[in-house]
Amino acid sequence: MAWTTGLLWAGLLVGSYLVGSIPFALIMGKVLRGVDVRHGGSGNVGSTNLLRLAGWLPAALAFSLDLLKGTLPALAGAWLAGPVGGLMAGLAAVAGHNWSVYLRGRGGKGVATSLGVLLAVAPVAALVAVALFLLVVVLTRYVSLGSITASLSVPVALWLLGAGWYEVGLGGLLTALLVLRHRPNIARLLAGTENRFRSPRPS
Repeated sequence: MAWTTGLLWAGLLVGSYLVGSIPFALIMGKVLRGVDVRHGGSGNVGSTNLLRLAGWLPAALAFSLDLLKGTLPALAGAWLAGPVGGLMAGLAAVAGHNWSVYLRGRGGKGVATSLGVLLAVAPVAALVAVALFLLVVVLTRYVSLGSITASLSVPVALWLLGAGWYEVGLGGLLTALLVLRHRPNIARLLAGTENRFRSPRPS
């Protein structure tokens, strides 16, 4: 029955990618505020840019849905094959968010979706990442720096928590995807031109 298992995994990974590809920030911005996040702010299709353009309510809804895009596939993968399976399905969802088939390869940066994956398979590591994110953002007001710092903690936290090497490696891939999508932010941070977080317009 190996072929059946292979088909099941192929279906899960493709389904995870397609679910991850749903651009909730774009949808919430258009439906609730008539705003297209691709044509304002940073142009990023994510909840942080939506927060700047449309306020807390659309951004909170988009963030929650983006988080679920990671949680649900990861839970399905974990049900099939434990944490390693959860991380594999979660990575497919994050790839969908970052390079959405519905947006011809455009997408967000995967922060909320990555967090959703971690909440499903490694909740303690997720809490560590959230704590670091909040600390860095409060101290610096750089959301991008907070996201990068939090992501770098993931494989380290998994290792310290006793996860297997496959899990640590997949956690490292999750970090790599997020850092890859933040390359323009890293360049701006190094140049001192990155935008700091400011209070958004009211919802």
